Amino acid sequence: MRTILLIGVVILALVLGKLYVFPKSEAGKAEGSAGGTGKVKAASGIPVDVYVVGRESLENQIFASGTVLPNEEVNLMAEISGRLVKLDIQEGAYVQKGQLIAKINDRELKAQLQKIEYNQELARKVEERQKKLLNVEAINLEEYDITNNNIRVLDADKEVIQSQLEKTEIRAPFGGRIGLKNISVGAFVAPGTPIATLVQSNPVKIDFAVPEKYSPNIRNGNVVKFNLDNDPATYNARVIAIDPKVDENLRTLRVRASAPNPAGRFIPGMFVKIMANLEANNSAMMIPTEAIVPVLKGKKVYIVKNGKATEVMVQTGVRTDKKIQIMDGLQPGDSLIVSGIIALKHNAAVSVN
Repeated sequence: MRTILLIGVVILALVLGKLYVFPKSEAGKAEGSAGGTGKVKAASGIPVDVYVVGRESLENQIFASGTVLPNEEVNLMAEISGRLVKLDIQEGAYVQKGQLIAKINDRELKAQLQKIEYNQELARKVEERQKKLLNVEAINLEEYDITNNNIRVLDADKEVIQSQLEKTEIRAPFGGRIGLKNISVGAFVAPGTPIATLVQSNPVKIDFAVPEKYSPNIRNGNVVKFNLDNDPATYNARVIAIDPKVDENLRTLRVRASAPNPAGRFIPGMFVKIMANLEANNSAMMIPTEAIVPVLKGKKVYIVKNGKATEVMVQTGVRTDKKIQIMDGLQPGDSLIVSGIIALKHNAAVSVN
């Protein structure tokens, strides 16, 4: 009897254990198994941060190196041969337009001019007498025409001598400062002999070059800023000319600006740093620079599409300190991956944080 009672207690214990202990354990296993699957899924996707692509306002600023040029510059040279009898300049001095710079000996030319004037006077008297004779038919028309032609030839000869006399005087074609002299009084000069350099530096021109992609944004009349070395001040210049063609070797566009220089602060030949504010782009597509991956064929980024990293080739534009403009390849609303890029591959599964 006692044995039967003991067997009954054991059977009851097994039934209770089946109902209350083992189901919970299996349920715990099932729950643990389900939780493990979630972790596997999370672990199977690379955790990444995304940036939603949108449009924003972009202030276009470009920086370039420039060179100061004179507004006008010319090498004063002799046009005819002769001895230099006058050099009325002081190096570095300012001269007015039309002021006499140098004078070449002109005595021989003046003598030739006087000879022609004497012949002209005689030819006019002959012409007056022959005209009276022609009216009474004392001479024929041919003789009168020859005399008239002699007068015209003498007028042309006089014009030639007068032009030669003008060449004996070298005058300033514009107001400016005289450079260093290359010759002294008494020297014999030939055509093309340099006398001095004349420079006009108020205003000055500033030449610089910008990448060809900015060519649509550069316009005549645009104001640019520039700085000099060891000078904290900022100066303004206005664009006055744009080269009609792009340099095919450097792929740059030459631009010329003009700046007032009443105090002579800007000396031709100086180096300047240019900053140009171009027209603002109110619909620029900007992304963080760390999202760009340089590759052999250009640049690429990764976007999230259907839970996977999708590789996209892009074309870039203006770069700021933190962002870069996307010209082509992305659309507003794309989820751009900005972290964990080194570990990504095309079609790799990702998990967005």
